[in-house]
Amino acid sequence: MMLLWVILIPLAGGLISGLLGNRSPAAARWTALIAMLLDGLVAVMAWQQADGAASGRWVLTFERDWIPAAGVRFYLAVDGFSFPLVLLTVFLGILAVLVSWKGIKERVGFFHFNLLWVLAGTLGVFLTLDLLAFFLFWELMVIPMYLLIAIWGHEHRSHAAIKFFLFTQASGLLMLVAIVGLHILHGRATGNYTFRYDDLLGNGIGGRAGFWLMLGFFTAFAVKLPAFPFHPWLADAHTEAPTAGSVILAGLLLKTGAYGLVRFVVPLFPQAAAEFAPMAMAMGVAGVLYGAMLAFAQTDFKRLVAYTSVSHMGFVLLGVFAWNAVAVQGVLMQMICHGISTGALFIIAGALQDRMHTRDLERMGGLWSVVPRLAAFGLLFALASLGLPGLGNFVGEFLVLIGSFQVNRVLTILAALTLVASAIYSLRLVQKAFHGEVRERWVIADFGRLEIVIMALLTAAIVWLGVAPQPVFRMSESPILRMLEDGSAAAKEGGGR
Repeated sequence: MMLLWVILIPLAGGLISGLLGNRSPAAARWTALIAMLLDGLVAVMAWQQADGAASGRWVLTFERDWIPAAGVRFYLAVDGFSFPLVLLTVFLGILAVLVSWKGIKERVGFFHFNLLWVLAGTLGVFLTLDLLAFFLFWELMVIPMYLLIAIWGHEHRSHAAIKFFLFTQASGLLMLVAIVGLHILHGRATGNYTFRYDDLLGNGIGGRAGFWLMLGFFTAFAVKLPAFPFHPWLADAHTEAPTAGSVILAGLLLKTGAYGLVRFVVPLFPQAAAEFAPMAMAMGVAGVLYGAMLAFAQTDFKRLVAYTSVSHMGFVLLGVFAWNAVAVQGVLMQMICHGISTGALFIIAGALQDRMHTRDLERMGGLWSVVPRLAAFGLLFALASLGLPGLGNFVGEFLVLIGSFQVNRVLTILAALTLVASAIYSLRLVQKAFHGEVRERWVIADFGRLEIVIMALLTAAIVWLGVAPQPVFRMSESPILRMLEDGSAAAKEGGGR
């Protein structure tokens, strides 16, 4: 039941916050914060109390009939690959509530209702292993995020929200068609009409049918990642979203796409994935380089950070389809560390916009002398974004490059060029915003106590992951090896590419 509570607590917390918001905005904020703190406690307790199940595929499971006639079950499970993502969701969820503490002043209860329901949907994606229930949680993330952008976003919020909705809904429908197709073909072949992940592994569906089903899943996850060329919705959504929305969007929703690629695409369709791998890896490298080029060209602080996500998620796509233990370990580290570092940069961008009412880098400059604490954190997370050794992003990118080099040396060398490009756009961001010529005489407040606490937590996390990532490796080693076995055909094909 504890896995079920991990999802139910933010759902209930969101409902209560929404009901309390009209009477007491403060009560809505405190309810949301307490709900997310309690959710983190329950998640950790669930992991610690799991006993002998650790020797199997899943550390902890919860399963009940839902629609037996259609073969649909409510099936939750967690392993060492998904649990770090659950913790990341709760951690960034807590920080998203805190960064909205003073910034959100209108419809406070409804804001926290949508925020917590996005988090509940994200947790459901990381925990659910019945494909139809997975799709429902996948869709649950969309509407609340749409509302967060459309209601509390910035000047072009309506356009950005609609663009986000259309891209994600269209790709989600393709995944639904693929889920139903897999259900039918597996049932005809085995007599077992099911949506249960464990039963669908090793389904043996290959050929053209398997390839098209794989593409349905891949497209949905690639749009959410987002992979080149499915990225056009990202910059607008990030730029126009409120700070908490940008943190959740970059830190968590993009990771659901990466998670889907690792958990579903290759293990369920190993032969099709092996056939598609050269194209997918090329898309990853294109995203790495193209995202870096677009980031360098931006003068909008948030838009620049948004395009860095296209570049960083290109490493994820490259590592997934390299499909070896080193690369997939790097994928997990990149997912976690990108969520932390990019979330921090969006918090800094939001803080500057709240104080200066602009995101234009051309109007900034010399802010280090005005807001030294904010600028210091900005420098730290810009260095994390460029992959400085000693910070977590370096570990993820380095492992992806090592793993993919074993599969395709040319593409890996091209991807490694972004280590130079990321240094250029990151240092340009720091130079334009915090150093250089003082273009306007800004008189603004530096980070206060709450903001320093938030940034200190993010700093501790990114430094710890950069210096001592072994706990994440130990936790995820066994499930990654199992997924590699599930996609063994892809691994064998990859060795010959």
